[in-house]
Amino acid sequence: MVNLRRIPAGSLTAALDKAHHYRLLNEPLLAESICLDVLEVESNNQRALITLLLALSDQFPTRQQEARQQAEDLIPRLASEYDRYYYEGIIHERWACLQFESGMAPNSITEWLGKAMKCFEIAEQLIGGQNPDPILRWNTCARLGGKVVVSEPVTESLSRDIDGEYGDLA
Repeated sequence: MVNLRRIPAGSLTAALDKAHHYRLLNEPLLAESICLDVLEVESNNQRALITLLLALSDQFPTRQQEARQQAEDLIPRLASEYDRYYYEGIIHERWACLQFESGMAPNSITEWLGKAMKCFEIAEQLIGGQNPDPILRWNTCARLGGKVVVSEPVTESLSRDIDGEYGDLA
């Protein structure tokens, strides 16, 4: 592997502005790379950790489990309890959205939405009504949950009625 070049400490804000810009342009790999460069200089830079987490969640459709695990691994590095719950909720919400868009099992989608909503409830309590973000995210999850149709378990016999289908073959 090529030795990476280190960015100057005085350029972190400009670099993070670029990472944000690349996320808006739907270029999460570029945003991820910039955040990793910033974290090489300042390992606990909260803005870089959050932007990296979001860039990874932007990659859920293509990198799935790998990106989700990497994003989840960043949660303990977030300094504030509010951020840990809020961004964990975002990971769960985005994972549920991916499953919804992919036509995955409704029970799994509602389970992930439930996890997200619980995180957003705790974040809302921690912030004390000073920020509407957890409420907005909770409502988004609730609305998506209303679009998920959970099927009832099949209770009838799964055995076929051969006589009914083919008549008496004798």
